[in-house]
Amino acid sequence: MKIPFLSGLLKPRASPKNRLYGSTYSFFFGGTASGKTVNERTAMQTTAVYACVRILAETIASLPLNIYRSTDNGKEKATDHQLYYLLHDEPNPEMTSFVFRETLMSHLLLWGNAYAQIIRDGRGRILALYPLLPDRMTVDRTTDGQLYFEYRKNTGYVILRPEDILHIPGLGFDGLVGYSPIAMAKNAIGMAIATEEYGGKFFANGASPGGVLEHPGVVKDPARIRESWNAVYQGSGNAHRVAVLEEGMKFQPIGIPPEQAQFLETRKFQTEEICRIFRVPPHLVANLDKATFSNIEHQSISFVVHTIRPWLVRLEQGMNKALLSPSEKGQYFVGFVVDGLLRGDYASRMQGYAIGIQNGFLSPNDVRTLENMNTIEHGDIYAMNGNMLKLEDVGAYANTDRKEALK
Repeated sequence: MKIPFLSGLLKPRASPKNRLYGSTYSFFFGGTASGKTVNERTAMQTTAVYACVRILAETIASLPLNIYRSTDNGKEKATDHQLYYLLHDEPNPEMTSFVFRETLMSHLLLWGNAYAQIIRDGRGRILALYPLLPDRMTVDRTTDGQLYFEYRKNTGYVILRPEDILHIPGLGFDGLVGYSPIAMAKNAIGMAIATEEYGGKFFANGASPGGVLEHPGVVKDPARIRESWNAVYQGSGNAHRVAVLEEGMKFQPIGIPPEQAQFLETRKFQTEEICRIFRVPPHLVANLDKATFSNIEHQSISFVVHTIRPWLVRLEQGMNKALLSPSEKGQYFVGFVVDGLLRGDYASRMQGYAIGIQNGFLSPNDVRTLENMNTIEHGDIYAMNGNMLKLEDVGAYANTDRKEALK
């Protein structure tokens, strides 16, 4: 079955009552104090930005995503629901669930918004979800205040209704559209680009600063001498070659060495700045200066709680709002499974499981399921250690006459 893509209703542009420039924000991108142009594509050429975006997008895309049904005892997977397969396995014939969610997260992190078109059949059932490029989307209102989405294609504009769009906004000022983290922190990223470019030019010049060729007499053609010198000695491939100076010429280097300009320290600091933008622990982007064997596990848990969890809640609530019908919202809900990210080492897990079984809130099959093992017969029994007694029934206090005698 051929699924129509971007089959929205084509309409002329409405006179806007309150134009919301979606995630475009071109006035935030562009020039920076360092002189470097920063946008979502140049930012991704910075290794720290690429690493942070990749870590967050891949981590969230790798988590199991299910749709659940509320029950009297809590919840259960609604494997019979039409959305279960779309969210868990294949949102459209061209993408896996991992690729789809990775794409949405990368859009969120770069543009501050993620959009996907919802394809429905004649009965309103969702058939597929297709991601849309945020820089082509504009959120707008009609003259009577109705919200709609305007998507720019190569052949014109498509008007999409709110019920046809899954929109996940990031942090913003109006609650409707989010601001791009890249645009809001463009000066920090611009400086990272500048320091990287400085390092590249430094090594392109033979890993030494520029200098002056001094001649005791009058030089008739200084440009020819400079070009001749550069042709032989410039570039990292020509570093440490023996220079031959004629006619009493001398080479006088100028400029401050990179170690005096704290070049490496500046690059490290800019990496930490970018990690601060995305709230990613530096050790996850291979900056291990402040990571130790004892604290790296706690940093990883903090990363899940303070970084991953807010993104998951944002995605879950956005999907619940856009994908579930009004009659389903009280019965079904979308949820990520984060247990795998919070797993400790093997000894700690076994100790925790033992405590859970002994205190009756875990069964052997619960533990086997958490460890990705098959369940066993009679493994669903919940038992409790029977040695725990009330204080008044322990030891000398167990005998009523003895209690009276001790008064």
